[in-house]
Amino acid sequence: MEKVCKNCRLIITQGEVCPLCGSTSLTTKWSGYIVIMNFEKSELAKKLDLRVNGTYALSVES
Repeated sequence: MEKVCKNCRLIITQGEVCPLCGSTSLTTKWSGYIVIMNFEKSELAKKLDLRVNGTYALSVES
């Protein structure tokens, strides 16, 4: 089951630690996703303050 980091919203497919920010605060309660392939040119990445390519959840429950 995919998990999402509560800190940076990165979707994680394996492991218990976020490879992006190192957090162990993960959840399975999330919805929607966005794939950022070129964060430097992406207007959505700028609006969402995403600075690394990857797959991110749009909504994460606390």
